[in-house]
Amino acid sequence: MDATTVTARLDAVSATDSRELDRVCEQVAEDLMREGSTPPFTLDSADFAADPRLICADRYWRLRFLELPTVRTAAACSSWLVEHAPREYRTEILEKWSLGYAFITKDSVESGRELSRATEDIVSDDSASGDAAYFATLYHAGKLRSNFWSDELHQFLDSSLLALAAGVHRRNPLFVALRSFAAFGSPVITAEHAVGLLDEAWDSPERTRHVVDICLNGIQFAVPFDGYGELLRSRAEQAVREYPGDHIFEYRLASGQHMCRENDAALVTITAALRHLPALGSRGSHKLLQEQYLSKRDEILQGRMRAEFDAAYELRAQEREAEHRRKWQELETQLRRGAERQDRANAELQETSRAAAVRAVELVAVFTATIAFAMGSLQVSLQGSLTLRDRLWIIAGLGGGLALFALLVVGGTWLITRRRT
Repeated sequence: MDATTVTARLDAVSATDSRELDRVCEQVAEDLMREGSTPPFTLDSADFAADPRLICADRYWRLRFLELPTVRTAAACSSWLVEHAPREYRTEILEKWSLGYAFITKDSVESGRELSRATEDIVSDDSASGDAAYFATLYHAGKLRSNFWSDELHQFLDSSLLALAAGVHRRNPLFVALRSFAAFGSPVITAEHAVGLLDEAWDSPERTRHVVDICLNGIQFAVPFDGYGELLRSRAEQAVREYPGDHIFEYRLASGQHMCRENDAALVTITAALRHLPALGSRGSHKLLQEQYLSKRDEILQGRMRAEFDAAYELRAQEREAEHRRKWQELETQLRRGAERQDRANAELQETSRAAAVRAVELVAVFTATIAFAMGSLQVSLQGSLTLRDRLWIIAGLGGGLALFALLVVGGTWLITRRRT
């Protein structure tokens, strides 16, 4: 199939009919694959939704990677892209292709020996610019990232010959973002180091949408550390403001809000992500994202229900505690009143005992005086030759003395036992 025929078929299809556009681009890509030819046209945009040439090239290289998912294919794709895409569109296409093709072929990670052999050929063919090595590095790193192999990704980016061959491209924010992703997911790298790499990639003036996505993805699946939920929420809020309507960033924001227990806000955000999720591309990819978002929505709903249950349980616990405190106060009041009554009863009993003892002493004194008077008066009356008048005087004196004795005993007892303030 000559270049003129291919270009004519693609330019003839209308971008308004998405189904026809998809069918024609897929058919042309399959025809090129069967003939063993690469797309013969030049790209003049980075519009993956409406540019027939870019869509066809995307389908073609997708078929190539599915057939042979290796870094050699990535190097060949990079070489074609350098020749057929202007520099102003190249970065967007390179990042989308390298990471996207890595995701769909993540089940075919090459071994260290295979990488070493392929690296020798890639470096010898592209030792000057390092573009092919950079594309191949992103492709293999994208596989490791898609499988969440953080330690392997960290080792590959830091020390592999292929990554080192990328040269100046190692300072690109996308490369730094992948290093940040690896650091966040590794249990042996500190969170401070990961956040430092994140800030370096995030604050770069060359930051792209793919850089933002990898940064947020790294925070979301990081080994938990203090404040990582707040970090994801704040960065995702910036991404949603910068890219309004982007369903992936809305999904990341919903995840951050869910981590911060802002379940009502998270429910609104994940619903927006589902609404903005387009039914474009392969049906499997759309279905996968939809299931992922629905699963997150279920988690948020469950978290919301747990929060409501915990709040109700906490309220009931507070009510029970208040009731127990009230009953305890009532019991303390009753005990205090009982103690006061007991104290009064003890005081009354003590006073009664004291008064009884005093009365007993007084009674003994009076009784003693009475007996002494009786005995004395009887003796005076029955003995002697005194006259009646003298006897009466003696008896009166004896009685008066004994009465005075009784009064002294009673008065002394009262004086000794009387209350003192």
